[in-house]
Order: sequence, then C-alpha cells, then structure tokens
Amino acid sequence: MVRRTAPLGLRTRLIAAFLLVAAICAGTTAALTYQKARTAILTQTQDTAVSTLRDQVEQQQLELPVDQQQLQLSVGDIAKRGKPHPWTIFGEYGTLRASSNGTPATSGAVTEALRRRVTANPHGAFQRVEDRSGNPYLVVGMPAVFNQGGVRQATGIVYFATMPLDAEEATVKAMVDAAQQGAVPGLAIALIPALLAARSVLRPVRDMRRAAQRLGRGRLDTRIEVRGADELAGLARTFNETARALEQSVAELQEAEARARRFAADVSHELRTPLAGMLAVTEVLDEDAEHLDPDTAKALRLVSAETGKLAVLVEDLMEISRFDARAAELNLDDVDLAEAIGKTLERRHWDDGRVVIVTDLPPEVRARLDPRRFDVVLANLVGNALRHGGAPVRVTVGTGPGPDGEGDRLLIEVADSGPGIAPEVLPHIFDRFFKADAARTRSAGSGLGLAITQENVRLHGGTLRAGNGPANGAVFTLDMPLEARA
Repeated sequence: MVRRTAPLGLRTRLIAAFLLVAAICAGTTAALTYQKARTAILTQTQDTAVSTLRDQVEQQQLELPVDQQQLQLSVGDIAKRGKPHPWTIFGEYGTLRASSNGTPATSGAVTEALRRRVTANPHGAFQRVEDRSGNPYLVVGMPAVFNQGGVRQATGIVYFATMPLDAEEATVKAMVDAAQQGAVPGLAIALIPALLAARSVLRPVRDMRRAAQRLGRGRLDTRIEVRGADELAGLARTFNETARALEQSVAELQEAEARARRFAADVSHELRTPLAGMLAVTEVLDEDAEHLDPDTAKALRLVSAETGKLAVLVEDLMEISRFDARAAELNLDDVDLAEAIGKTLERRHWDDGRVVIVTDLPPEVRARLDPRRFDVVLANLVGNALRHGGAPVRVTVGTGPGPDGEGDRLLIEVADSGPGIAPEVLPHIFDRFFKADAARTRSAGSGLGLAITQENVRLHGGTLRAGNGPANGAVFTLDMPLEARA
C-alpha cells in the first residue's frame, strides 16, 4: 500500500522557496568569488615567479659552451633569489643536468609538454601540476638567450623553477571555509525576512479563507480589510465587491420570496371564507342532483368536485405558509402506532376491501408524536402510493437505533406495486408543485402533498427518503425519533 505524503503548507513552501533562493544566491556568489580570488592569487604568484626567474636568468654571465661546474654555480645562484616563495632550480644543457637541491636528475614535475613550450618560446612558459601526494606546484621554464642584432637567440641552456603553492592553496581553502561557515548564519538570518514575507502573504490569504467560511455560513455582510495596492489587495477588493453583490442579490431574492409567501398566505386566507360557503352550497345541490336533468346534474357534480379540489389546495397553501412562517407547532401525545395507522386507513375508507393495503404493524409500538400531523403524513404517503403506484400498498412499522447508535427510532416504510420513480424525478420528488411524471398516471392533487409531508416529518425531528424497491415500485421511508420534542 502506497502511503501518500501530506502536502506541505503554503507557509512552509514560501519559507523553503525563500531559503532556497538565498542559498542559491549565496552559493553562486561564493563560487564566483572563489573562482575570481583563486585566479587572482595564482596569477599574481605565477607572474611574480616568471618575472623573477627571467630577471635572474638574464643576469647570469655564462661562457658558451658551459661545463658542469658553471651550470651548477648558475643554478645555485638563481635558487637563492626565489620569489615570491623559495624555489628549487633545475638546469639543463645538452646532456648536462644540475639542481639546487643536489639531485643529479631534473624534477618529475617538469613535463615534456612544458619542455616543448619552453623550446618554442624564448620568453619562457609555466604550468601548474600536482605531485603524487596531490600537492600543487608551479613549474616555470625559462631559456637562457642572448641578443644578436636585436634578435633573441637561444643558448641551449634552460632553467626550470619548481615552487610549491601550499600557501596559495591554504589561502584559497581558508576563503572556502569562511564561505561555508558563513553560509549557515546567513541562511539563519535569511529565515527572518522569509518569515516576514510569508506572513505578509499568508495573512491576507488567511483573512480571505475566514471570510469565505463566514460567507458560506450565511454571513453575507462579511468584508475583508484591504491593505496596500498589490495583487492580494486587488483580490480582497474583488472579494468584497462579490460579497456585496451577493448580499444584495440574496436580499432581493429573500424579499421577493417573502412577498410571494405573504401573497400565498393572504390569498389562501381570503379564499377560505368564500370557499366554505361554496362547499356548503355544492353539498346541498349534490343532494338534489338526482332530481335535475342529466346535463345539469353532470355540470353540478363537476362544479362540486372542482370546488373540493380548490378547497384542498387552499388548505395545503395555508399549511405550507405556516411552515414557511415557522408558525407550525407540535401537539405531542403518546400514540399507539397500530391504532393510529388503522384510524388513518379507516377515515379514508381504505380498509373497506376496495383497495389492497397490506400492513405489518407490530403490537405495543408506541411513540410520542403529534397525532394530527402523523395522520396527514401517513395519509399523504398511502394516498400517493395508491394514485401513482398501485395496489397492493405495503405499510411496515418497525423500530431501530439512530444513526449515532443511541436512542430508538421509529421506522415506517410505505411501498407500492407500481413502476417506480424515474431517476430524473427522484431529486425533485419533494419539491413544491412538482408533478412531472411520465411513467405514472397524471396526478390530480395540488403538488404540495409530499412537500407538506416532508415538513411534518422534519417538525418531528425525522427524515423522509424516497426511492425504488428491488422489485420496482416506489418506497418511502420515514425515520423519526420515538420521543419527538416540541
């Protein structure tokens, strides 16, 4: 199993980037300084050595051809005047060899490449080499020449000076050590501006995150203090402008919604009184419809039916308005579930055998709830199943633990035997006035039944879910506490 490393925070990344840039700058500066200083030190040393050796060679008074004794005396004389450090001088003339350290052979530091360069250049040549132990040396080769007609002619005598560069290397190493020792304090000092820079960047980001959280919780009056004139300040101004526009839009929507709710409540209230009179009249006329001619009786029954539907719509609007105004209240009582469900079915004449309703009502299941609102919930669910699904309708009652494992819950399931709810309809099944359903017979209700049912369940502290059963058919599951609180 691959374990993912948690991403670094913005503060850590900013500080790390700042320190990385500081380290790169310090390293680059140290490298360039080292290179320049090393070149300058070695150049000065080799220039001094070349110039000194040339002067010493030119001052030698030699008679050609030279013998071994003359060559040895000349080498010893030049060796005494070494600059900038003591050196070892080697002389070569034909097959003759002489050295200032008493060895008969020339130093191994003198390479054949250097000999060829010295032979080709009357002004001499030099190179830097290391011995077998890795110690650095400067080797300078200088031919002895004489002027003939203004032209420098070689005498055949060549002097080689070997000079250790330990002091120069020590100086360069000391510079490197000083740079390395100063890097850690430098990075520690760079940490201070890194923290300040990270704070200056993160503070507006942190303020914006908190403001966004408050905005998400509905605090639309949230604003961010704008500091400075940089990009973060521009982002803060944009956030404030967006929050201001959102607050204005929400306020307008809330005002429009409040007006719509007041309008629905007012209209429902105003319609309630005349509808009561109309219902009374239509009931009287229904009783005398049998004594009228067929066309008049049919029209009368149509008016009576539509008046009843209008009365139901007005009552539903009044009920939903009470929920919107938070004026709905619970009148709790201890209820026997089997008895309450039986009374609901009896009032609607669903137990007279004309429809098939299968119930699974365990005895002695009691709950504390509002009997009237529970009757509305169950009647809406069963009526919806009969109208849109089809018989048989199954009503199952049970109890179980809550989502947190504590406290018993009342679980009621109402399932029909219809084709089920279309997937595109499920998200809107509890929306107000929603009746779009091509798979079922057209609804003759107000479109508020399930919305009112859900509000009643919520008022009891429960939830209502809609879905489809394993063998088709819609299934509504009610989950609410056995002890509802007013």
